[in-house]
Amino acid sequence: MEKFHDKSVLVVGAVGTVGLELVRQLVAAGTGEVVCLDNNETDLFFLKEQYRDVSSVRCHLADIRDAEELRKRMHGVDVVLHAAALKHVVLCEDSPDQAVRTNILGTQNVIEAALANNVGRVIFTSSDKAVNPTNVMGTTKLMGERLMTAASTRSENTVFASTRFGNVLGSRGSVVPLFRRQIENGGPITLTDRDMTRFIMTVASASSLVLDSVWLANGGEVMVTKMPVARIEDIAHVMRDVLAGGREIAIREIGAKPGEKMYEELMNEEEVRRTYEFGDFFVVIPAFAAGGIDDFGYLAGSPKADRPYHSHAENCLGREELRDYLVSQQVI
Repeated sequence: MEKFHDKSVLVVGAVGTVGLELVRQLVAAGTGEVVCLDNNETDLFFLKEQYRDVSSVRCHLADIRDAEELRKRMHGVDVVLHAAALKHVVLCEDSPDQAVRTNILGTQNVIEAALANNVGRVIFTSSDKAVNPTNVMGTTKLMGERLMTAASTRSENTVFASTRFGNVLGSRGSVVPLFRRQIENGGPITLTDRDMTRFIMTVASASSLVLDSVWLANGGEVMVTKMPVARIEDIAHVMRDVLAGGREIAIREIGAKPGEKMYEELMNEEEVRRTYEFGDFFVVIPAFAAGGIDDFGYLAGSPKADRPYHSHAENCLGREELRDYLVSQQVI
């Protein structure tokens, strides 16, 4: 984290779950300047108040759909962390044009602004739903990754790359706050399907890996974070056991939502042949990288991936392991 000390870092989507944690970790690390950008006026105001006595933090109200404003706010920035998106699957299905404008056109605006300002590094936060997408949100995230990879060929001065991870526990879109509310209200806890599995990670861990990827990337890679796996039913049982105070609360199966997968994929079959293991990541190199792995010196000697990475094929945490994980990570 010492590499951030003399840098100006722009967090796009600064008041989202991941954005807030990125800001927190950057400030704690003594980053030279942390520029916070978001279109959520209320939460941005509270973020500004939170850091009112921290001279290195600046907050600006802006939307990534506004290319000119992005270009202006990116002046003098060294690193961009792009965490802004429309992410709720059902709402993106209902308003696909809005998802395209933010997640695709907005991402291209970030790229163009970075190129215009000669930014050093740009990291895009992607999603498991970008792998073999079955819904609008996932498709727009996949396009975001593709745009970042394509941008890496347009400049010798700016490194563009993506990080891809699964469920961030406790985020606004995860099951944890939903189950918590249902338990507080006396139930029932609603499951989409008892056999559904998900990759899980805390927001602190996810954000830390995003920051690690900043200085690791050479350009064009998709860095897939290694994550524990849990069954959704087990999360429900563990949360009920810990939070219900002995009350009898029913767990009811309601069926999967349209476009929802039974398991999460973080790396598909096609990507396996150009993926390497490196520490806490699987690194997917671009399909059109002329020099192959030779273009990514840090991967020299790294083992190749030998299978797709999806939650159905990985060992799930047992309920005791899951309980220990959720409690130790202060998720519940």
